[in-house]
Amino acid sequence: MVRESTARDEGFEELARDNSVGATRRRRLIGLAVLTVLLALVMLASIAVGARPLTFAEIFHALFNSDGTQTDIIVRTLRAPRTILGLVVGIALGIAGALIQGHTRNPLADAGLLGLNAGAAFFVVMAIYLFGFTAPSQYLWFAFAGSFVASIVVFGLSSIGNGGASPLSLALAGAAVAFFLQAMTNAVIILDQTSLDAYRFWVVGSVSGRGFDVLWQVLPFLILGLVIALASTPGLNVLSLGEDVAKALGTNIAFSRTLGIVAITLLTGAATAACGPIAFIGLVVPHVARAITGPDYRWLVPYAGLLGAVMLITADIIGRVVVRPGELQVGIILALFGAPFFIALVRRRKLASL
Repeated sequence: MVRESTARDEGFEELARDNSVGATRRRRLIGLAVLTVLLALVMLASIAVGARPLTFAEIFHALFNSDGTQTDIIVRTLRAPRTILGLVVGIALGIAGALIQGHTRNPLADAGLLGLNAGAAFFVVMAIYLFGFTAPSQYLWFAFAGSFVASIVVFGLSSIGNGGASPLSLALAGAAVAFFLQAMTNAVIILDQTSLDAYRFWVVGSVSGRGFDVLWQVLPFLILGLVIALASTPGLNVLSLGEDVAKALGTNIAFSRTLGIVAITLLTGAATAACGPIAFIGLVVPHVARAITGPDYRWLVPYAGLLGAVMLITADIIGRVVVRPGELQVGIILALFGAPFFIALVRRRKLASL
């Protein structure tokens, strides 16, 4: 191994990069395999790290030969559920972020841009205020319904007129709906202290305190959203060329965009309902995936899902370590790391281009 400058001075010629279709596919498949192994290691670390560190032997015993010891209870009732929930929610948010940025043609877009988080928050607050629900399993369906209603309103408003739902109209309608719902949410929590206390627990975004009961309720919607997202990637590749080109190639723009909005709603709505609004994954992960795979959404979407899961579980581990024996919620950790990335994204136009 020598420095690049030394190699040039001594007359070495740079090997030509193999950019054939087969070589590119092999590199991307290897990248997916590496990410899968990394994700498995991060999940293992998530089970092992905490206020009570666990050895690999204790983890293996709890998972495959449990007899009710204290470590078995910790693994099976606390850490395994939050790790698996972090896995599926991270995948959902990463893929949803890639779809949102693709459909809006906005490199700074995330679930908040379409009003999905604001819709979930408003319905959660109303469920707490009207029905006295305080547990995540109780107001989960209200959060999902709020995201679904918000997506319908945003898509309906952006479709008014002859132009249909364009990226610009989606962004504008989403911002308007988000601001309105946030104002309504603030009005409710100001009037009712109980709603404020429960809302503060939910809005920070966390995978702790959720069991398998929450996971089983949202899992069917996450799986359906994932299938629709993967099916919509070819159409999204065509839409990225511009609507005029997509029309010339025979693409049904309205159908493709509707399919994408349905996938985004299912993924973001279910993830937000389960863990609260977790920011920055949908913003950061698609850019990292795009830097690896390029603009092809057939590869970008799987990469974004795996990177989202790795990022969320890693943030959850960091949150348990920095203030041990207490912990910081994953939403706080992601905000600490995501805010500098957001600033860099705004300042570097090259990175922010789609």
